[in-house]
Amino acid sequence: MTTAALPPHDDVNLRQAVIDTAAAMNALGINQGKAGNVSARCDGGFLVTPSGVPYADLEPGDIVFMDLEGRYRGIMVPSSEWRMHLSIYQGRPAAGAVVHTHSTFCTTLACLREPIPAFHYMVAVAGGTRIEVADYATFGTQALSDAMMTALGPRRACLLANHGMIAFGADLRRALDLAVEVETLARQYWHARMMGTPVILGEEEMAEVLRRFATYGRQPKDLPPGTPQALEFPTKLD
Repeated sequence: MTTAALPPHDDVNLRQAVIDTAAAMNALGINQGKAGNVSARCDGGFLVTPSGVPYADLEPGDIVFMDLEGRYRGIMVPSSEWRMHLSIYQGRPAAGAVVHTHSTFCTTLACLREPIPAFHYMVAVAGGTRIEVADYATFGTQALSDAMMTALGPRRACLLANHGMIAFGADLRRALDLAVEVETLARQYWHARMMGTPVILGEEEMAEVLRRFATYGRQPKDLPPGTPQALEFPTKLD
């Protein structure tokens, strides 16, 4: 199938962005080979990488469309983990993209059934005071999707026991950035554990961090009018 044969409502640029994000996972070192998968919300559902195809071989027409009832359209079948993507889009209206990886340090902790606690304030980047581990379930099953949603709770990322990690964001860039940040935290936590017992930040401090994260990393122009800044900035000269 070529891009010229795509249904007219499909966004070829978004399909290419899904491919580029999947390739970036490997280039950034948070995934290997054909493992992991990527999706992005679109009109009527979402676009997801197909099952078992090397990312370097993908063309826009290979990306699979799925609706929010779990039906697909395309020349290839969707990723075996389509249920996890579907559950996130069904349950999280703010989710615009999902990234699932088998990143080394996240997977290591997941195999130990070790969540990432608040050893560093940046754990709040995922939306909570720690990053949980979903209970183990066979890959590609509804049981895994259900366990993932429980572990996510109000957060935007979690580990998957004996499997890997998953993260979502408003768009592909934010989802990928969060996946990279969670893997970085997993690596830092691993090294801290090798040196000793990390000091865990308290709930009160993490509550303050979460409050500040409401506008963290966002310029005033990117916030809705009237949104109060949770951070203190210097006085503007002009």
